[in-house]
Amino acid sequence: MAGGVSPRLLRHPLGFLSLGFGSGLVPVAPGTAGTLAAIPVYLLMQDLALNVYIAVVGLLFLAGIPICTWTTRQLGVHDHPAIVWDEITGYLVTMIAAPAGWMWMLAGFLLFRLFDVAKPWPITWCDRHVHGGFGIMLDDLLAGVFAALLLQLLNIYL
Repeated sequence: MAGGVSPRLLRHPLGFLSLGFGSGLVPVAPGTAGTLAAIPVYLLMQDLALNVYIAVVGLLFLAGIPICTWTTRQLGVHDHPAIVWDEITGYLVTMIAAPAGWMWMLAGFLLFRLFDVAKPWPITWCDRHVHGGFGIMLDDLLAGVFAALLLQLLNIYL
């Protein structure tokens, strides 16, 4: 269990989603586990038309605001490490228009984790100054955008 979070939260649909289908409860590196949980979601979505993929990711981002807000209130902690819906959505952002193949999924995973952990500006600013469910989602959205841009550059130049 990540940080003493009760697995009972998984019984509620919002808890199940915010805790990344249970991946956020791993005791070490729950953000990485949440990002790993995003890979099967990506595999289900990868063949969608680009505009549909982007629309679904947008809906998942918007849904993440109340999902993460609910869990924050249940836990009494802003952006608890067990909340990983933002990592799932951030990875899906990273993979927008990504080339097909395991190499690109791995590259997207590594790039997203790099930006999510390192939090270069403006991600750090958002992480510190934008609160609530929107703040939880926003910094990972930006990490996903940065990772997606770098992934696309790698695709062009490799």
